[in-house]
This record gives sequence, structure tokens and C-alpha cells, in this order.
Amino acid sequence: MYINETKVVVRYAETDKMGIVHHSNYYIYFEEARTEFIKKIGISYSQMEKDGIMFPLVESNCRYIQGAKYEDKLMIKTWIKELTPVKAEFNYSIIRENDQKEIAKGSTLHTFVDNNFKIINLKKKHTELFEKLQSLI
Repeated sequence: MYINETKVVVRYAETDKMGIVHHSNYYIYFEEARTEFIKKIGISYSQMEKDGIMFPLVESNCRYIQGAKYEDKLMIKTWIKELTPVKAEFNYSIIRENDQKEIAKGSTLHTFVDNNFKIINLKKKHTELFEKLQSLI
């Protein structure tokens, strides 16, 4: 299983009045990590879109274990948990680097659709891409 690691340093603007990262920012971290995951395996969202493949998010969740604070260095581990011809589930684990504690974990579920947002069977329409993703599980 391929696990990508993305580093993020918490910016002041991402914290709330309590001094911890606002919960909404974890989804931005997930997106940043997922985008890097896709790039590192030689694919880009823009190329997928040019090829008529859209990848909308249809479900997301995050479990907050401990709050991250300003200037914390975070490592976001990203992997594909499940892949079918019509959807992919990514999982995430956010680790605070200074103490190696998992501070949040979550997942996002995406479907494969065409430019008209009609679900496509990636295995049939874009076999090479499907096989590349499948090889990472």
C-alpha cells in the first residue's frame, strides 16, 4: 500500500480564539494532502479534467483527537483505502511531528464522473488510470 506524506506548518490564520486549528481547516489539509498524493503518482487533477474525468467529493469525515496549535509541524499521511470502478475512498492520519501523536484522522469519498457529472466506470473508460490507482492499494 502506498502512503504519501505531506508536511504542513500551522499558520496563525488557521487558529481560532482558543488557539487551536479551527476544525474546518482539517478538510483543507486533507485536500492539500490528496492533491499531493495524486501528483506524486504522476497524475494531476487538471489532466484528469482535460481527459473528461471529474472527481467530486461526496462524503467526508474527521475525528479530532487533539488540537494543533500555531506553528505546529504536521505530517498528513494519505492512502487509498478502497477503490471501485466508480468511487475511491482516501484515508488520512494527521501526526504532530514534535511528539508523533495522531491528532486527527478522517476520510473522503469521491466518485468518478464525466463533465456532465454523470457517473462513469473508470475501469472501462480509463483503464490505465484505474489500474494505476489500484496498484497503490
